[in-house]
Amino acid sequence: MARIAFGSDHAGFELKQHLIDRLAAAGHEIVDHGTDSTESVDYPGFCAAAARSVRDGEADVGIVLGGSGQGEQLAANKVRGARAALCNCLYTARMAREHNDANVLSMGARVVGVGLADEIVDLFLSTPFEGGRHARRVAQLTEIEETEASR
Repeated sequence: MARIAFGSDHAGFELKQHLIDRLAAAGHEIVDHGTDSTESVDYPGFCAAAARSVRDGEADVGIVLGGSGQGEQLAANKVRGARAALCNCLYTARMAREHNDANVLSMGARVVGVGLADEIVDLFLSTPFEGGRHARRVAQLTEIEETEASR
């Protein structure tokens, strides 16, 4: 079972709660960084906290949720070591893991329904990184991140 860190804004709150309940019932360990209601909030801190949990080894993977998932992905990707992927379909979820070794899943609660979100999460969690030529590319991304962090 995986340790999964969550972060969301108000638009993603209800989907976050659904996924937390579902994944916890399946035996996954949950780290919830909020938000805790549908009251309007700014998402960057919640999503960065979920990504930091992954980077720091407190979680194996992160899931960040908002209305579209765009800003949440951007916020998570500001954390060094995060590879957040916006996946609002099954194909992008599989490719994010297989080819990019994504460690944070971002979804738009106003884009995907609950059933599709469940499928996306299951696929993201169960798809291994393919390695090979993709490992070289992920290493290049990490190198860019390190270079930019030192500027």
